[in-house]
Amino acid sequence: MTGTAIRLDRVEAGYRGAGGERRVLNGLDLTVDRGEMVALLGANGSGKTTLLNVMAGTIRPSAGAIELFGRPLASWSRGEIARSVAVLPQSLELPAGFRVAEVVAMGRTAHGARWFGWTPGDLRAVEDALRDADAADLADRPVTELSGGERQRVLVALALAQEPSLLLLDEPTTHLDIAHAAWLLASVARLRQLRGLTAVMVLHDLVLASAWSPRIAVLHAGHIVADGPPEEALRADIVRDAYGVAVETVVTDAGRRLVVPHVPASASEHASGPGSSSSVG
Repeated sequence: MTGTAIRLDRVEAGYRGAGGERRVLNGLDLTVDRGEMVALLGANGSGKTTLLNVMAGTIRPSAGAIELFGRPLASWSRGEIARSVAVLPQSLELPAGFRVAEVVAMGRTAHGARWFGWTPGDLRAVEDALRDADAADLADRPVTELSGGERQRVLVALALAQEPSLLLLDEPTTHLDIAHAAWLLASVARLRQLRGLTAVMVLHDLVLASAWSPRIAVLHAGHIVADGPPEEALRADIVRDAYGVAVETVVTDAGRRLVVPHVPASASEHASGPGSSSSVG
């Protein structure tokens, strides 16, 4: 699969309030090719979620240009975006009183389904989504009976029912234990191969990001300060500057290089405060 999924050129965006506009993205450039899987990392307030919302078309940039699959994003209708881009938010309240399959079928609304009843194509898309999200066994369960991990599988199936080309995930591993978090990221990687999806996801866990995402973009103050494979984008100095905390590099038994917070060697070193000791690596 070739071509560009989304391109941002000198994009500025923010939020308007009583005191005027608070700019969050400052001349940001990013290109994601079709079929790529990219993790967005950065400290709180660095612009990760704002960037995701700009990609989804829910926040209009104040400057710069955005292209989605080769067309200016501004020329896309909301319906067109909904049929091409699925967003898996950090939290989404599933409607009570429905079975899982019924909730997943709501993902077909972008295709005009419910106005005229479910077509065989809609039913097939729901069945495929449940299967690909490893949620087929949950189809007849009431959504109120789902565990946290099961709920996340249903949310993935709901997104897949839209049959999107671009999947945007906002901190999808929040509140998941390490096993379910690893399952989710492994599923995104599998769906990238199975469906040819392009995936851009906001993550907080640097270890999970480096383990599952072949490309990482690090944000700081509304800019991308590093972009590349984990071993390049997550150098100790880059992470230290982006997060304001001293880190060091460790090597796993398998030879992977990871960055972790620097653990003070003594109480006096700890008292000097975060970011005061030099990084290692």
